[in-house]
Amino acid sequence: MLSEQSPTTSKQSTSSAANSAGPPPLNDNDLLEMYRTMVLSRALDQRIWQMNRQGRAAIVASAQGHEAAQVGAIKALDPERDRFYIYYRELTTMLALGVTPLELLLGFLAKDGEPLSGARQFPLHGAIDRSRRDIVSFSNVVATQLPQAVGVALADKMRGEKRVTVAYFGDGASSMGETHEAMNFASIHDLPIIFFCENNKYAISVPISQQMNIESVATRAGAYGIPGIEVNGFDPVAVYEAVGAAANRALNGNGPTLVEAVVERFLPHTSDDDDTRYRPAEDLEGIRDMDPIPATEKLLRASGTLDDALDEEIKSEAQKVVNQATEDAENAPFPEPHDFYEQVYAPGSPGDQS
Repeated sequence: MLSEQSPTTSKQSTSSAANSAGPPPLNDNDLLEMYRTMVLSRALDQRIWQMNRQGRAAIVASAQGHEAAQVGAIKALDPERDRFYIYYRELTTMLALGVTPLELLLGFLAKDGEPLSGARQFPLHGAIDRSRRDIVSFSNVVATQLPQAVGVALADKMRGEKRVTVAYFGDGASSMGETHEAMNFASIHDLPIIFFCENNKYAISVPISQQMNIESVATRAGAYGIPGIEVNGFDPVAVYEAVGAAANRALNGNGPTLVEAVVERFLPHTSDDDDTRYRPAEDLEGIRDMDPIPATEKLLRASGTLDDALDEEIKSEAQKVVNQATEDAENAPFPEPHDFYEQVYAPGSPGDQS
């Protein structure tokens, strides 16, 4: 089984014995699909970072190091059913949910056709048309998406809708008051929500040791009477299993779960950040050895699912897609001023200018 040959060792702990059954086991083709998304995400991430350094993309928050956690979580969920309240580092999540590299590049280049905000916000901010996917990122203010996600989960419960809401956040957001309020409210009302923390050990420049006096974000779940699971975020299979169990728990009416995926941030907080000013050199030594992409490649090769020819095809196709998306995004026009308010006010509201 893939879970027995996972690329890295995962540690899971729960603050509650009320655990649900895990998701269906992954097969080799499932993991191969996840690997394709991870490879595409890395190629796109590197291209966006390169474009920033060339002065073409204004700001980038890299997902390098987070790919396995993000793709593993989405694999355990239903993109057509569930709701996704993301934050700014969710590039792989967006690809796994079906947002195209071109659409993402249109956002980073502020070009017309960007689907979240009409290219009027920070990249990966806004909302996707719900008829396609339910993806929302209201603000760049840390942790504000969590109470909003809880409100949507409450509405789903009141309407009797079988959905799971997933609220994504980093370890820095876990120290914000909104996070505690959201988890407390969700626990009281047994809401169908997963709090998915991607712990890369730095809140911009603040190391986790200066944020909290505990070793694991997941242990905070016990204060709210909900399960807390710490999982190796470099292992897509382990993340899939943890999030799948949390989703089953939510759908069965057993309330929220806090899942902490422990990852690393391979690059600075954003392209405007200089992490050499606060991150010691030894902190960066060896972290690329844990890179989830070659680790997953190794697992697939060990099972016989991947060979040199297929791996070259996957990586070549990813680069080809990114190259074409780059060309198309650069040739796209900037948005026109006349539709500025279309992504701000609801039709018929007092602020509607149409």
